[in-house]
Amino acid sequence: MSWSKEFIELDKAVHDRASFDCGEEELNQFIRTQAAKHMNAGISRTMVLPASNPLPNKKTPICAFYSIAPSSISRETLPESRAKKLPKYPVPVFLLAQLAVHQEFHGEGLGKICLIKALEYLWEINAHMRAYAIVVDCLTESAERFYAKYGFEVLCQHNGRTRMFISMKTVEQLFS
Repeated sequence: MSWSKEFIELDKAVHDRASFDCGEEELNQFIRTQAAKHMNAGISRTMVLPASNPLPNKKTPICAFYSIAPSSISRETLPESRAKKLPKYPVPVFLLAQLAVHQEFHGEGLGKICLIKALEYLWEINAHMRAYAIVVDCLTESAERFYAKYGFEVLCQHNGRTRMFISMKTVEQLFS
């Protein structure tokens, strides 16, 4: 299986969600059962990188995906040097809610490609609807190391997970 050239919005009539397996059951369940429902409810948007060729059932396998949503964080969770420059109400952020790569592509750099595409997409949205940062809740320690490698900093513990962030000013430097 090889992947297509661009990410597109999840379409449950077109994309084979059932065959997706990244090795993390929580992420597998999200793409299989929740992503389309969340999109229909207006909660988030899921972008998928489809395979180049469809399966015999005419559906296209998913090689990788990311899911994004608007969110906010308490200003007090930010490092003091950053927080003191912000107003005393919730700070708007983008939530990179999910990011996963099919096991078949682990170790091939697709996680990096997926992250770059997600950051690029959120940077484009930021031109129309401003946010202070992009946050991610890490499912595992390896996810923490992955995001740290690309400039994300630890923000706080949130729902038993390490929440990390990257400021939009940093993202701007990547795409300007």
